[in-house]
Amino acid sequence: MQEFEDLKKRLGEVSALASAAGILEWDHQTHMPAGGAANRAVQLEVLSKITHEMSVSSETERLLKAAEKSVESLDPDSDEAAFVRIARRDFDHSAKLPTELVSEIARVSALAHESWAEARAESNYSKFAPWLEKIVDLERQVADHLGHTGERYDALLDQYEPGMKAADVRAMFDAIKPTSVALVKAIVERGPNAVDDSVIKRDFDEAKQLAFGEAVIKEIGFDFERGRQDRAVHPFCSSFTSGDVRITTRFDRNFLSMALFGTIHETGHALYEQGVAPRYDGNTLGGGTSLGVHESQSRLWENLVGRSRAFWTHFYPSLQSTFPESLGDVAPERFYRAVNKVEPSLIRVEADEVTYNLHIMLRFEMENDLLEGRLEVKDAPAAWNAKMQEYFGLTPPDDAQGILQDVHWSMASLGYFPTYSLGNIISAQLFAQANTDLGGVSAQIERGEFAPLLGWLRENIHQWGRKYTAGELLQRITGKSLDTDPYLTYLKTKYGDIYGL
Repeated sequence: MQEFEDLKKRLGEVSALASAAGILEWDHQTHMPAGGAANRAVQLEVLSKITHEMSVSSETERLLKAAEKSVESLDPDSDEAAFVRIARRDFDHSAKLPTELVSEIARVSALAHESWAEARAESNYSKFAPWLEKIVDLERQVADHLGHTGERYDALLDQYEPGMKAADVRAMFDAIKPTSVALVKAIVERGPNAVDDSVIKRDFDEAKQLAFGEAVIKEIGFDFERGRQDRAVHPFCSSFTSGDVRITTRFDRNFLSMALFGTIHETGHALYEQGVAPRYDGNTLGGGTSLGVHESQSRLWENLVGRSRAFWTHFYPSLQSTFPESLGDVAPERFYRAVNKVEPSLIRVEADEVTYNLHIMLRFEMENDLLEGRLEVKDAPAAWNAKMQEYFGLTPPDDAQGILQDVHWSMASLGYFPTYSLGNIISAQLFAQANTDLGGVSAQIERGEFAPLLGWLRENIHQWGRKYTAGELLQRITGKSLDTDPYLTYLKTKYGDIYGL
């Protein structure tokens, strides 16, 4: 097995370089002064170039071929065979991309992120538009180098959800849209005052929000000895090993949900990364298997757990004592209903569970149109606003609450958004199975017992890192492929109860 060990060492060095770049990117979005942007772009460009060259070098290819021969006789389910199989996929993917293109994307996205943050703060799309032009062009080049059979989106989506196609995304939306639209219609007919969410829009001191949020995620399982939380313009999670996982959040003094549920969402990602088996640290099997599975973890903890009645039966007394002036007169049931209010809204990350997927559909359509040239970057804000009016009956009052709200395009992450909806569906499928296997998960949550659910996720998903594909995990855990029924049943049951449908 010397050939395998040689490959493992080589790819471990590649992983170390990628982690170094990741730490620079994390610092860029959290602590770096604005004046460092130009030099940071150069640093990331150089690291990206070195990492890519090493990933696709003739030496790496030689080691990979030798390792493939050395594991031929092993059980395909062994760690070694899985390592080599995934290493081959990574190599073939990376080898299709010119190093110059990869390093240029690193440089441009670093500068674009700085421009996006400024444009968002000023609500000035014109400041970001030239960078988006560059990014769309670069992403078209990526798609064309990777190869596709008609839709560039297929190639970009495959980077985040291996094997998934744009046609699969449309089929997914077709499966959930009728029920979602009918549910929204029934809820809207109840009137805007059927649920009062004014209680979460009172005054909430930011320092107390931070302390409460961190107490919550520590109790559900986030390990602060192996992680930390910071502020950022847009919440995200970064993982370098299972021993170094970092999350961020943002605050609004007059909107409790922003930081609270943002923190829980990113903790879902972090729990996944902290739960990967230590033997996979720093190598090809480390990290999450796909973004759809990753998003299933964040959406599961944010929504199926964090917005549940059981969760607030446990945590509400503590929250109420933290904010006695704002919540002293608010009964637990009133608060539970408030954090689950359904109404068309402008901001994706603050959207309720029922309308959330409409935000993803909008972005999926926009990205396709940009990539295929059906939509010019200069016309994107008007197209965004038109789709918001079509889907939600709302027109953003400014760019910050419209096309500039998400960080993804500044990071050259076109093709990412559908994984959020995929995560919603997978989260419900997994939660239903966990409830069957553990029995009475809601009762456990109500008692503040989060270890059984987290342990189940660790055993079935987290520990395996990238060893199994998303489809393989679902089959192993639930005996089924992707199934929308648990998700639709969850929505109808929960919101039927809240709105008396």
